[in-house]
Amino acid sequence: MNPGPAAAVAEGLSAAEASQRLAADGPNELPTAKPRNLLQQTWAVVRQPMLLLLLVAGTVNFLLAELLDGVLLLSFVVVVIAISIYQERKTENALAALRDLSSPRALVIRDGEQLRIPGREVVRGDLAMLAEGDRVPADAVLFDSRNFTVDESALTGESVPVRKAADPAAAAGPMGRPGGDATPWVFSGTLVVKGHGLARVTGTGPGTELGRIGSALRSIEQEPTPLQQEVDRLVRYLAAFGLAAAAVVAGVYGLTRGNWLEALLAGIATAMAMLPEEFPVVLTVFLALGAWRMSQQHVLTRRSPVIEALGAATVICVDKTGTLTMNSMSVNEFVVGGERCLVDDRPLPAAFHTIAEYGVLASPVDPFDPMDKAFKAVGNKYLSGTGRLHGDWELVREYPLSEKLLALSHVWHAPGGSHYAVAAKGAPEAIARLCRLDADQQAALLAEVETATAGGQRVLAVARASFDRAGDLPELQADFEFEYLGLVGLHDPLRPGVAAAVAACARAGVRTVMITGDYPGTALAIGRAVGLDHGAGVITGPELAAMPDDELARRIRTVSVFARMVPEQKLRIIRALKVNGEVVGMTGDGVNDAPALRAADIGIAMGARGTDVARESADLVLTDDDFSSIAGGIRQGRGIFDNLRKALAYTIAVHVPIVGMSLLPVFVSDWPLVLLPVQIAFLELIIDPACSVVFEAEEIDPAIMDQPPRRPGQGIFGRRVLAIAACQGLSVLAAVVGVYLWSLGSGTPDDVVRSVSFATLVVGNLCLILVNRSWRLPVWRTFRERRNRTLKWVVGGAALFLVVLLNVPGLRGAFNLGPLAPADWLLAVLAGAAGVAWFEIYKSVRRP
Repeated sequence: MNPGPAAAVAEGLSAAEASQRLAADGPNELPTAKPRNLLQQTWAVVRQPMLLLLLVAGTVNFLLAELLDGVLLLSFVVVVIAISIYQERKTENALAALRDLSSPRALVIRDGEQLRIPGREVVRGDLAMLAEGDRVPADAVLFDSRNFTVDESALTGESVPVRKAADPAAAAGPMGRPGGDATPWVFSGTLVVKGHGLARVTGTGPGTELGRIGSALRSIEQEPTPLQQEVDRLVRYLAAFGLAAAAVVAGVYGLTRGNWLEALLAGIATAMAMLPEEFPVVLTVFLALGAWRMSQQHVLTRRSPVIEALGAATVICVDKTGTLTMNSMSVNEFVVGGERCLVDDRPLPAAFHTIAEYGVLASPVDPFDPMDKAFKAVGNKYLSGTGRLHGDWELVREYPLSEKLLALSHVWHAPGGSHYAVAAKGAPEAIARLCRLDADQQAALLAEVETATAGGQRVLAVARASFDRAGDLPELQADFEFEYLGLVGLHDPLRPGVAAAVAACARAGVRTVMITGDYPGTALAIGRAVGLDHGAGVITGPELAAMPDDELARRIRTVSVFARMVPEQKLRIIRALKVNGEVVGMTGDGVNDAPALRAADIGIAMGARGTDVARESADLVLTDDDFSSIAGGIRQGRGIFDNLRKALAYTIAVHVPIVGMSLLPVFVSDWPLVLLPVQIAFLELIIDPACSVVFEAEEIDPAIMDQPPRRPGQGIFGRRVLAIAACQGLSVLAAVVGVYLWSLGSGTPDDVVRSVSFATLVVGNLCLILVNRSWRLPVWRTFRERRNRTLKWVVGGAALFLVVLLNVPGLRGAFNLGPLAPADWLLAVLAGAAGVAWFEIYKSVRRP
């Protein structure tokens, strides 16, 4: 069969040629802002309030002739800058990896093989295969096309799509301008809205029309997410309160003790204790690294709010083919005239050759769809040598499948004659309409379909027609006189692990709803196989079309299988679910799926077989099109949110005793200060990596999928979270105050009082990290069951540094601390641990 003029160029570039051109021309992408260098990153960190306070405190110490304290504070500035730059680099690397994954994909021909590559790897001379829903990856000239229409509004501002016509000779000349009908030029960034074609790339990257004009895509500013807004509000409130408290502390200290430079240090210490600068850092690190971790589970996050939404999802609507099944079709049986023939290794009986022949003719010459490939494979296997593989026939007209008629037709011309053969395949009821079957014939056909679909097969019908006037082909395929040939049953095996993933979602309170264009019998059989709740039966597309919205909203509470659906009906299903208060995830892969993907709370596009339009409309992209990845994404999203909540709760808790010990001694004139800026800076070196590294690296709680979905609109700081964080902080504060007062009452020197109180606070801080790793499991089980490689470095390093600090006289003096006796050490450790012990009891009582 002759596919047309594309055959002459079907080899494409070789891999070596493509590699050379990529190296010479650079990647096919628009110029982006250069990453910040080390000096720019350092300046951005130094401008943060915490660093400015440290610099001011260091300057004040120099003015007080406390040179060692000043040098220590400035050294802490260097360490904080190093930690901040490390975290920023780690976040940037994760975001860069996500950008590479999310770059548009392109289907090209290289070395004669179809190859799907990142759009940035397309080079001049590549042969790009374009189909409906694709984003054109580079400027190119059409070599071959069928019904090809492109939306060029991104370049011209005109919303009406323009028709394109192939012209291989145009590749020798310069590119024309966007706009205008029947031109052969297609442009980077434009959208194919109809048909398919083959194009030779003439320009990439900055050399494209889009690159010359420039694009707003270079810097897309996203609105803050609800979670970011919540954290920003909390930061503003605490910052305002902290600055006011710092002013009060400085005033009280100066008035009562008469030393205004020390009063300024006390005020700075209070501000450092109260400023919640960790919150924005934690949020940025968690969302960036969380999205990167999800990409390792084949789930690409395109918009960060989806991580929040995943924890609240209650319904996931999925397609059958390719998501629940492998999308690797094979012809399983033919049904002709009531006779069935299983397709196996035995020769195909002659009575079934005609249906196989016309099934091949109704498929593309170079098929990409798995069903078309299955027909092609059967033809190559059983029709070779029979004269029914028409390699010299030419395809002259295609009648595409439409929403009104789920069937397509191809018109072929036999050389040397005026005969035209028409092959059609599609849904059995659509083929029955084309063949004008009477009621009895339709009833017999539907009975055969019911039998064939009972085992989960996908069933198509095949028909043929003939025509003798090529110049007078009808506008509609229904105008041909079709002859019904029979049914073809195709088998698409279930994906491994799908049933377990559906069950995991059900345990998590997430219902799975299957929406498919397949026959109801097939849909129910697959639903039973994967464990969907099918007791309420199935709703078909025609039934949905006739159903009022209120009835649909009522029935959708129990029906989990929707069959014979067209893409536009997905939107009605989404709206009905949302009317019932559900938080809906929806999968899609076509242009017509885009409205439903946008309407869903979580739009999920297929990465392998989806169109660019679907991917751009979605929040998530499945890089492997597997439903198990959706379940894994829900688990990962819940885990990210859970760990983020624990990190922020820990941050609130640890600031309570720091604030308390900064304020309490100020208001009693003969009590020694416990926390000076240098001590608070040391504590920050524990807090920052703990909240942004330790908790981010914490393994996801295995029981996370046994919990119900988070309520929509529920913030990260619920009453329970804030209450637990406050109680943890107050209990540690009580332990530190108790040790402080005990030491004062024992007549202990001021520097030793400061040491034992500071040691108690550090131990309490480390214990807060340990108990907050899980709000369900006791500490000893988290050590045994949860692996966290960063924990030992942060906790062990902090404990080691505390021991060294309090035992090396030079360091001890630099921190204004005194020597501790063994009894003091024991008191600090026991009191620090006792300050959080209640939470372990709380976990054991609350755990079922």
